[in-house]
Parts: sequence; C-alpha cells; structure tokens
Amino acid sequence: MAFPLKEVYISSSPGETMFAGEQIGYLLKPGDIVGLQGELGAGKTVFAKGVARSLEVKETLKSPTYTIISEYEARTMPFYHMDAYRLSGDDDFRLAGGEDLLYSSGVCIVEWAERITLPPSAINIKIEILEDGKRRITCNSPDSRASL
Repeated sequence: MAFPLKEVYISSSPGETMFAGEQIGYLLKPGDIVGLQGELGAGKTVFAKGVARSLEVKETLKSPTYTIISEYEARTMPFYHMDAYRLSGDDDFRLAGGEDLLYSSGVCIVEWAERITLPPSAINIKIEILEDGKRRITCNSPDSRASL
C-alpha cells in the first residue's frame, strides 16, 4: 500500500531515503523506468534498495557500478538495476544491452541517468546533498501517479 507522497522530500537518514524509494516502488508497474541523478554518495543505491524492497526483490541489491546491469526477480516482474556512470553515452548503454531492457516488461532503475537519454515516459528522481547532510529528493514524473 502506498502512502501519500510529495514532489520534494527531505531525508534525514539513509533509512528515510530508502523509505522514499519504497513508496515510489509501490506505484511502479511493469515497463516503468526510473532515472536517478545525484552526486557520488547522495543515496541513489539506497533509494533503489527501497524500490526493490517494495517490489519484493529477494536478493540484496548491490551497487551496479562495475557490472553496469544487474537483474533481479521481483514479486511479479523482472527488476533491472543499471548504472550509467562508467558509460560514455547512449551508444555504450545500447551496446551494454541497457536500451533493450528499458523497453521490457520489467521495472528499470538507472543510476547516473543524466549520462544517457531516457525515454520521455521515465520518472526522474534527483537526490541532492544539503549542507546539513540531509538529502533533498525531487521527483519529476510525466504522470501524476508517482509524485514524491
């Protein structure tokens, strides 16, 4: 069950960041794409772990930095956790097989999404580190179903 969310959320801890990801995860459906943006250490993987928890992924999510694409089995669909950090753009993403997965029946989470071009239907999440160490999580969705 999803809880009411807002477009901007301030997280005071990794647990709250994970909770925000979990709430977005409850709203996702097969074929959805979530692009995560934020500097190193902002909490992108923590947020993705929250999404995975809501989708009932049994395995523990690991940072996909060195594998680029990790595939997990969720409750009712595949869950793809991708990292575009080491890619030099759309061609590298396509050659790694990422583009094919974007148009699959699973849910795709792409960290460092600003490094590639995602479809206009993607939900964009930006995580910023604030001066006090808190995180500002901003959700921009092409539809109203996933506003944070």
